[in-house]
Amino acid sequence: MRKYILIILISITGLTGCYELDTIPYDKVSSSSFWQTEEHAHQGVMGVYSQLKNANVYGTAFLFDNLSDIAIGYDGQAYEAAANGNYTDRTGFVVNHWKSTYDGVQRANNAIANIKGMDINEGLKNTLVAESKFLRALYYFHLMDFFGGVPLYDESVNLNEDFNNLLAPRNSEQEVRDFIISDLTEAINHLPVSHEVNQKGRATKGAAYALRKKLYLYNKEWTKAIGDFEEIVNNGSADYNYSLYPSYGDLFKSEGHDSNEIIFAIQNKGGVGFPYGMPLAFYLGTRSTFGSCWNNGMPSTTLADMYENRDGSPFDWNDFFPGFNESNEVKEAAILARQAGGNIESLPDTARLGEIYRNRDPRMLTSLIVPYSSYLGWNANAPRRMDFIVATGVNENFGQIRNNRGWTTYFWRKFVPEGNMDGEINDRAHTPINFPLIRYADVLLMLAEAYNEEGRLTDAVTLVNKVRERSEMPGLNSGPSWLKVSDQEEMFNRIMQERAIELAGEGHRFSDLRRWKIASDLLAGKVEKGILGNNLFTRSFNNRDYLWPIPAQEIEINPTLTQNPNWQ
Repeated sequence: MRKYILIILISITGLTGCYELDTIPYDKVSSSSFWQTEEHAHQGVMGVYSQLKNANVYGTAFLFDNLSDIAIGYDGQAYEAAANGNYTDRTGFVVNHWKSTYDGVQRANNAIANIKGMDINEGLKNTLVAESKFLRALYYFHLMDFFGGVPLYDESVNLNEDFNNLLAPRNSEQEVRDFIISDLTEAINHLPVSHEVNQKGRATKGAAYALRKKLYLYNKEWTKAIGDFEEIVNNGSADYNYSLYPSYGDLFKSEGHDSNEIIFAIQNKGGVGFPYGMPLAFYLGTRSTFGSCWNNGMPSTTLADMYENRDGSPFDWNDFFPGFNESNEVKEAAILARQAGGNIESLPDTARLGEIYRNRDPRMLTSLIVPYSSYLGWNANAPRRMDFIVATGVNENFGQIRNNRGWTTYFWRKFVPEGNMDGEINDRAHTPINFPLIRYADVLLMLAEAYNEEGRLTDAVTLVNKVRERSEMPGLNSGPSWLKVSDQEEMFNRIMQERAIELAGEGHRFSDLRRWKIASDLLAGKVEKGILGNNLFTRSFNNRDYLWPIPAQEIEINPTLTQNPNWQ
């Protein structure tokens, strides 16, 4: 772990669904004069929350999908290098994920240690410590997911005395798991079911249950996972009041911030004087997006083709254009336009293409920008309709969407701001759309997975159908043969498909493929192709990639650390 930790304390002003943040370097605040009042305690805990937005923790978690089969990217170093296998134990994103996530751990430790000794209201003290333990659990979960067993440091570590002596050996995965469970169990005991409206977004009892059951699920402890899932789905000991938001598309806009579907989300805020968002627009938007952005993350053609027809049958381009799947010439004839200087010279049958796309799972058009659809973008400091024309030479100055790398791909609509969000966004690096880390649909699908593994097929089908029904998709086992699910394997494949569609762009897929131990099968040697069938790049995934390497610099500083398999 790095030997300097800059703890940032965040002052808090209550806002609906978010907090105004004002950073103050900890090294300019005397610890003897801080940690004195309830306001100080709140500020200290906000510093623990703020690390979630770090780009090397959860601040660019949406780009984790680039490492899976449902998204592609080209950021030039981190996620592109990982997808191509061109990274080592000294690569920046590996080193920085370790350091930045441990920074979150140490912020939590600092808050826990100091708040425990404060002379403040005992109920408030217990709540704030519980929030900090929930966040510490979240940081350790992130570390364990990518690195396996890691050194455990709790609040007993005195940063003033042990600043340069954090030399503990790696704990086993089970020891880290037990530590996380202990933190979450204490959080469950002391966190409220909900906070006041102006404190919405803080950790709750339901969030702690959801994270603990996720930990059990990842470890295949199905019965324990079911217990925690059922607690919040069936309102076991409290009225958690979680439900699916009626509009899937609006859930990923500011309209969805107050949704009962969100169990825990990173709170983002924008506007003049409030650069406290995440770079959703910057990385997922295009040159047609506010601020002129980079589309470093894009949906893959694999994801696009996974969206079923509206009747629930599998989609196949060959059903509409014979030979499409096999021939790039057929693809070009079906999709390619020609234009010069913004003047369209020829178009394919866009009416037919529109009908094909509209007749798909509705989540497709609310998540992806598809060929010959439109998007409210931003150009010349004004909102402007932008059309996705598949042609050479497209440009935002012509009112057209282009890929910044020159690839012909789908684009994300999900999380990408429209226009300037009526003045809410003024910085492309700070999109004021909350980013969910845990939401109710995810919980339902994970509970369905646990039910399926326990042989409760009917219960699993019921939960998956709840998620599908929100988007008006026909339920499994509802009639047609293509919707029939009769055994555990078929149900697992349905859950895998449903998680890809429902959670696209939210960064879960790579972890799913690794925990299911199928990443090698789906990713090794996979050639990613554009919409017209052209090769973009070839993925690399080996057995070593199930875990990232422990950073070499950390091993040099702390020789007790051991390296992960196949990274020596």
